[in-house]
Amino acid sequence: MNAKLEILSPLISAAELRELLRERPPVLLDVRWRLGGPDGAGEYAKGHLPGAAYIDLENDLSGPVTPDSGRHPLPDATDLETTLRHAGVRTDSDVVVYDDWGGMSAARAWWLLRWGGMSAARVLDGGLTSWKAIGGQVTTDVPDPEPGDVVIVPGSMPTVSADEAADLARTGVLLDARAAERYRGETEPVDAVAGHIPRARSAPTTENNTPEGGFRAPDELRRRFAALGVEPSNPVGVYCGSGVTAAHEVLALATAGIAASLYPGSWSEWIRDPARPVETGEG
Repeated sequence: MNAKLEILSPLISAAELRELLRERPPVLLDVRWRLGGPDGAGEYAKGHLPGAAYIDLENDLSGPVTPDSGRHPLPDATDLETTLRHAGVRTDSDVVVYDDWGGMSAARAWWLLRWGGMSAARVLDGGLTSWKAIGGQVTTDVPDPEPGDVVIVPGSMPTVSADEAADLARTGVLLDARAAERYRGETEPVDAVAGHIPRARSAPTTENNTPEGGFRAPDELRRRFAALGVEPSNPVGVYCGSGVTAAHEVLALATAGIAASLYPGSWSEWIRDPARPVETGEG
C-alpha cells in the first residue's frame, strides 16, 4: 500500500536555499552528469555553487558493472560512505544536491542518500539554472571540507528485484520512466534489446518537469500518476534504462506524497537474462 510520505520535502527552491545558506548552511553536492555528455566534472570546473563538492555519478554513485547487472548498479555502501565523508557530509548534515538536467542526475544522489538513511537530503528544484535566475553566485573555487562522519545504512528506500518488478507489473503498477519511443521498442540507442517489461506502463520522466526544468506542482503530479493507475491501494515500482532516471520518477512520486520502489537494475539488467520476456508496442 502506498503510504503517504511524512518525511522532509524532497525539494528545495533556490530562494529557500539562499535563506538556508545564511542560517544553517547545508552540504552542497554538485551531481552534474548526462548520458552522452558533457562531462560533469568539466562543467563543475567552469562554475558551481559556492562550497559545493563535485560527486561523479559514474564513479561515486554507481558500483562496478558485472555480467548480470545493469549499467549503473548501486554503489557499495562503504564506498558511498567514503565518498560522502570526503565531501564533508556528517551524520546530522542537511544535504542539497543539484544538477543542470532537470534533476535527472541529482535525483540519483538524493535517492542514495535517502536509501542510506539520510532523511535530510533534498534536490534543488530547477538546479543550477534556478540558482542563477535569482542572482545566485557561482565560483570556480574548489572547497576543501573537513571530513565528515556520516554512516550509511542501506534500506531506508524500498527496492525490487527483477522478479519482484515482474510481479509488481501484474499485481500493482510498474512505471517505465524512459522515453515513450524506447518503451514501445521503436528505438533503442543505448541497450542491446528494445521494448519493455510486460505490463509496465509508460511514464517518461520528462513529463515530471515544467518547461523551465523544475518539478511540476504536487497536485499536477498526483493527477499525472493517477491517470497512470497509481492509487493509494496499489503498490508502485519504477524502472528506466539503468536505474538513474527512475530515481527521478521516485522523486516526483515522493513530491506528490506517494512512496514507490525502485528497480535499481532496470531494463539494462532485465535484458541480461534472455529468458525474461520482452514486450513492444503500447503495452
